[in-house]
This record gives sequence, C-alpha cells and structure tokens, in this order.
Amino acid sequence: MDARKTKCGEKETLKLVRSMDQIWAARGKKVVHFDLKNEKPGNDELLKALLGPSGSLRAPAITRGKKLFVGFHADVYEEHLT
Repeated sequence: MDARKTKCGEKETLKLVRSMDQIWAARGKKVVHFDLKNEKPGNDELLKALLGPSGSLRAPAITRGKKLFVGFHADVYEEHLT
C-alpha cells in the first residue's frame, strides 16, 4: 500500500494491527514495541503510537511476515530487517 495514495486511518490501521504478532513504532529516538501474542494493548495506545498528526498511519510502514515496523529507527531495521 502506498500511503501517499491511500489513506490508512484508524479503522484500517487497527485492522492491519490485529493481523500482526509484533509491532515496533519509532518516533525520533524512542521505540515502542508491542508483542501482540502476549499483550493486549488498547486501541487508543496503539493508535497513539502508529498514527501521525493527520490521522493516517505514519511512514514508513513496513510489514515483514507478521511484524509491522512504523517510523524509521536504524537499529531496529538493522536487527529485524537485514
């Protein structure tokens, strides 16, 4: 999905999230990790970490299997995507 062409709002983001096992959300130097196999975070907590000020899924957003990476963090990318 190209976020520039297709808006991924709250409903779409939650649908995507519920199909994942692991989520990493980076914002600046801070990274939040959700282990959805063992935790059940609330929708508000997930959306706060994943949506930008426009109400859309923040970029970049990358899926790898049942893992979702939102935002850019070099260390997380190196550890999980290489």
